[in-house]
Amino acid sequence: MTGQEPRPTPEGSQDAPERAHQDFSRRLSYGDYLRLDDLKAAHQPITDAHDEHLFIAVHHVSEVWLDLIVRELRAAMTLLEAGITDTPLKMLTRVVRAQEQLTNAWEVLKTMTPADYLQFRHAFGQASGFQSAGYRMVEFLLGNRQDVMLRPHAHRADLHGPLQEALTGPSVYDLALRLLHARGLLPATALERDLTRKPVLNEDVLAAWLTVYRDTETYWDLYELAEKLLDVEDNFRRWRFNHLTTVERTIGFKAGSGGTSGAGYLRQALSTVLFPELWEVRTRL
Repeated sequence: MTGQEPRPTPEGSQDAPERAHQDFSRRLSYGDYLRLDDLKAAHQPITDAHDEHLFIAVHHVSEVWLDLIVRELRAAMTLLEAGITDTPLKMLTRVVRAQEQLTNAWEVLKTMTPADYLQFRHAFGQASGFQSAGYRMVEFLLGNRQDVMLRPHAHRADLHGPLQEALTGPSVYDLALRLLHARGLLPATALERDLTRKPVLNEDVLAAWLTVYRDTETYWDLYELAEKLLDVEDNFRRWRFNHLTTVERTIGFKAGSGGTSGAGYLRQALSTVLFPELWEVRTRL
């Protein structure tokens, strides 16, 4: 044995693997707690193509991250609505980290070649990520809204109802603007807009953020919130860009299975700006 090789742990040692719990016939095990049998059972490819399992796994994992993002956004929004600005930063940071995992998932999917994909693409018909209720909820909570996006969920009241509520309620950015108003930085008229439409640049809102950015010491909590929201949008853009390049790499400019133009639709979506004043403030400072 060399000096670098690990020594075997004595059986009676506190660190010995034998001391770990062994009998789970009447206890909750790791697999039981996470319901791994149910999770793995959900992986049900409908063809014999090797890469279909990869395709399903990546999308399952993405949906779990989306669900977490929705949960954290809602929690942060509840606190912002109550005028609390510090704790939501932690939740928004978690959103940012989850977004990074979503973006990295495309890197795994990119290992699938066009030839691999064509072996099973026909099998799932018109099913598409365009119909993801989780992704749509994230978009609505961030303020990217079009009522037409509700239609794919009309057959599911359990999905359509919450999405409809999110479509007509304030976004996380709307709640940030309410804080600006509460601090006397923004007139009430600037809050009067159609919440079912994506925001457009408002000069009053821009002026309020300019005040914050020009006096960060006085408005440090609002400044931190603004920068954290920009982190969220920055990662949202990265996810969309990676989605586009993955689609182009896999199917080129073929139409998407969900009925859109595919890569063309995704390229157009890249122009969406969620928090326009937070980007413009950098130019006006």
